[in-house]
Amino acid sequence: MGKFSARYRTVSAVVVDTHIAIWMLFAPQRLSAPSLAAIEEAVEAGEPVYIAAISLVEITYLVEKGRLQQEVLEKINHEIGDPAGGLALIPLDFAVTQSVRQIPRATVPEMPDRIIAATALAFGLPLVTRDQQIRAANLSTIW
Repeated sequence: MGKFSARYRTVSAVVVDTHIAIWMLFAPQRLSAPSLAAIEEAVEAGEPVYIAAISLVEITYLVEKGRLQQEVLEKINHEIGDPAGGLALIPLDFAVTQSVRQIPRATVPEMPDRIIAATALAFGLPLVTRDQQIRAANLSTIW
């Protein structure tokens, strides 16, 4: 466990925002101390680090636009497909769609961000995100 883990204790499982999933695999130094600790705690507890299905759609879109390299999508897909990979996909299901209404559009205007926030809310898990708009919504976040 990292040097920050004892100071920032969280529940074991977490949901990560799209950019957090990318950073945890390609640039962990960009994560805040509490974010890194939450991810490390989940992994060490044998809990998955969840990623919302919409994040996979976002990453695919960004690869298609040339804003991310194909390697990012391949690595994320590999981590989700590998039981030992640590990332687990949460599908967009009825509970998530019903939770979207609890994420204020005035606070979080982008639909993918609302779906990611609603995913964490529907599962009762904290969301690891740097996004200030999501952090201003009424849900548990870690940054």
